Amino acid sequence: MTIETTVFTFKISNTFEEWVKMFDSPETTEFHKKVGLTPLYRGKSIIDPIEVIVIHQAEEGVAKHVFSDPETIKNIEASGHVYSTTIITSWVSD
Repeated sequence: MTIETTVFTFKISNTFEEWVKMFDSPETTEFHKKVGLTPLYRGKSIIDPIEVIVIHQAEEGVAKHVFSDPETIKNIEASGHVYSTTIITSWVSD
């Protein structure tokens, strides 16, 4: 099993504080556990406070699969995440 670290950068349509309330909510925490994602970091840009970074770890391919599901995208967008601005990069250590 290869562990993949996936970096998401994107814009939000609300404040970072509003977005964080959704990201850190019990519902989102439960969703991450259910699909096998481990959030490692989330933060906002110093230069542009509506630009956000999220770093997840999961088995290889899981993050991209989860974040390409139309139902997941709908929920992501409800948090203020502007999905069309998302840039995804994936990293492995082996």
